[in-house]
Amino acid sequence: MVLSKSLTFLLIPVLALLLQSARASPRPRASPSAATLKLTLRINSVETSDTTIAARARARALLQRSGSSSISASNYVGAYHSADVGVGNPPTYYTLLVDTGSSNTWIGASKSYEKTNTSEDTGGQFEIGYGSSADPRIVSGEEYLDTVTLNSDLIIEKQSIGVAKDGSTSGLPPSFDGLFGLGPIDLTVGIVSNAFVVPTVMDNLFAQNTISSEALGVFFSPASSSDTTGELTFGGYDASKITGDVNYVPTTTTYPANTFWGIDQSISYGDTTILSETAGIVDSGTPTILIASDAFETYQSATGGTIDEATDMLTITSDQYAKLSSLYFNIGGASHELTPNAQIWPRSLNTNIGGTADAIYLIVGDIGSNSGSGLDFVNGHCFLERFYSVFDTTNSRVGFATTEYTDATSN
Repeated sequence: MVLSKSLTFLLIPVLALLLQSARASPRPRASPSAATLKLTLRINSVETSDTTIAARARARALLQRSGSSSISASNYVGAYHSADVGVGNPPTYYTLLVDTGSSNTWIGASKSYEKTNTSEDTGGQFEIGYGSSADPRIVSGEEYLDTVTLNSDLIIEKQSIGVAKDGSTSGLPPSFDGLFGLGPIDLTVGIVSNAFVVPTVMDNLFAQNTISSEALGVFFSPASSSDTTGELTFGGYDASKITGDVNYVPTTTTYPANTFWGIDQSISYGDTTILSETAGIVDSGTPTILIASDAFETYQSATGGTIDEATDMLTITSDQYAKLSSLYFNIGGASHELTPNAQIWPRSLNTNIGGTADAIYLIVGDIGSNSGSGLDFVNGHCFLERFYSVFDTTNSRVGFATTEYTDATSN
C-alpha cells in the first residue's frame, strides 16, 4: 500500500493522537522491570568499498521516505551490531541488524522462515524500498503474526513479522537474516498492504505489560575495542554502562526528521560552529556521521582532509591528525564531545572497507544536500559507539550519556 504525501500528513497527527490516548488509558500492570538483550558486532568486509556513498544513499532514501512506503534498508558497508531474535514456538533464531532508522521487523534474507503452531498469516504483503534512486531495490513478502522471543523475560505474542520472499533481499550482508526495526511507529505507515500502521516490537512489549515504559537503552561498544558486544535494554536504560547523567532532548517537530528518532542539535568544530541548530536523526543503520553539505565543506576545510577515491571518505595525514580538534554536538543544552580519536575510522578495519591499511580516514561525511532540508545530519553507528543512547517513546525524547568509550583512544 502506497500512501500519498498529503494523505500521510493528515493521518500521522491523527495516529499520534490515538496512540497518546491509548497509552494514557489506565491498564492493569504487574511490576515489569527493564530487561536486556545482548548484541554482537559484525563487520561487513568488502574488497572495494563505497562506505560514504552507501551512507549518503541511505540518508537520501531516509529523506525521501517521508510520505511514502519506502525506507532505506540496505547498502550496509561497515560495522553493525546484531541481535539474535527468536520467531515461532519453539523459536528459530534469526540474526537481525539493529536499526533505529526503520520500524518494521522482517526476516528471510539468509535463513528461511520456520512456521510453527503460533504462525499466523495476516493475508497482508509488505514492501520496503531501499538503496538509492539510481539503484532502487525492494524487499517484499508476506506479513505474519508470530511469537517473538528476545530472551526469557522478553516474549511477545502476535508480533507482526515480515517474511521476505526469495530474491528480494539483495544488498543486505549475508551475515544478517533481516532487520530489527526499532524506530517510531510512524515509519510503518504504508509498509503492509492491509494495515495502516504496524505495532512495533517496542509497542507490543509495552501493550502486553512486559515493560512499564516504552523506553529503549542502546549500548554499542566500538569495533576497535577489546569487547565488541553491546546490549539493548527494554523498558529503561542500564546505569552500569554510563559514566554520567542521561541528558534528554525532546524529539524534533521539524519534518521529515520528526517521523524518525529526530532531534535538534548544532555542531561545532573546536570553537567554530559548522552547523547551526537544526533537525536531523539518530540512526544505528548508518555506519558513519553525516552532516549537511555546507557544514561538511567547512569541516573539510578545517581538517585539511581530502576525498579518498577508494572509500569516498575524507583522509588526513598523521600531522593533520595531531592538530585535529574535537567535534561538539550541542543537544538540548548539553555538549557531547567527539574527540579526535572518535572522528577516525578504526585503523585496524581500514582494509575491511577497501581502504589502505596505514591511512587515516574521518568518519564524518557529506549528507548530499545543504542545511535546511529538515534532515540535516545523521548521528550514525560511529556516534552511538561513543555515547549511550535512550529512545523514549513514552516521553517523546532522546537521551545521551557518556560511557567508558567516550574518550577511548582505540582507533
